[in-house]
Amino acid sequence: MLIEHILASKGSDVIAVPTTATVAEAVDVLHAHGIGAVVVTDDGTTAAGILSERDVVRLLADTGPSALTRPVTTAMTTTVHTCAPEATLDELMATMTTHRIRHLPVVRDGAMVGLVSIGDVVKLRVVELAQEAQVLHDYVNSGR
Repeated sequence: MLIEHILASKGSDVIAVPTTATVAEAVDVLHAHGIGAVVVTDDGTTAAGILSERDVVRLLADTGPSALTRPVTTAMTTTVHTCAPEATLDELMATMTTHRIRHLPVVRDGAMVGLVSIGDVVKLRVVELAQEAQVLHDYVNSGR
């Protein structure tokens, strides 16, 4: 299964905030969209970073409530791993596992064309396993 198939079913919208946003503004975006991370970008095509719920919690633990008034750039993860739409699900899972990350922008020709989360991966894997189980069930029962 290719990553472009995930994007075809879930859509290619990338929820983002600019580098000038505060952590509080980013938290509002996370809450409004029911998501766990937001891409930080000024041009809408390249990621300056990713701000996840985990990043927000770390900053709050370190600095207290004043963390919410800081710019997202003080809390975001700046090492952004990406994948191509032509990458496979197995490649994506390996990247997520190796780097202990849950969100990857999908990039084509240097521009973001989507975002894939661990939730998308799990959902797709469950569908694949159900299909495999059905094929095996049909095969076993075809000999009766």
